[in-house]
Amino acid sequence: MSATQLAEIKPKSKLPTISPGDTVRVNLKVVEGDKERIQPYQGVVIRVRNGDAGGTFTVRRVAYGVGIERTFPMASPLIEKVQVIRHGKVRRAKLYYLRGLSAKKARIKERRYPRGMAEELTPTAEPEQPPEPTPSPEQMK
Repeated sequence: MSATQLAEIKPKSKLPTISPGDTVRVNLKVVEGDKERIQPYQGVVIRVRNGDAGGTFTVRRVAYGVGIERTFPMASPLIEKVQVIRHGKVRRAKLYYLRGLSAKKARIKERRYPRGMAEELTPTAEPEQPPEPTPSPEQMK
């Protein structure tokens, strides 16, 4: 019996398409007692797994010289928002080799897109409204 048979998992439609090498900022809901706040977590995506239970992605960051990796389920209700800061140019699907590198050696080149194409890749939260037509001189009378 798989996880999808036990619970109907609906992936979030607001998540942008992320791929390994992308630098992302994940805003998480953190509940402390009766208070709730948003905590950002920014790092490089080193793994994306698309499974039958919605899939997961792993984000790695280095804080105070220590590498920290967190794995987030794509369908988690604790994820408020995922922003793609920059798209990385990599040639691997899993970037585990970054664990052994430090500082400058772990940098990833940025993937360049033609003008206007980068906006097409990241979905907007609300659809664009067409501009209102300007009234003709005959309609203004």
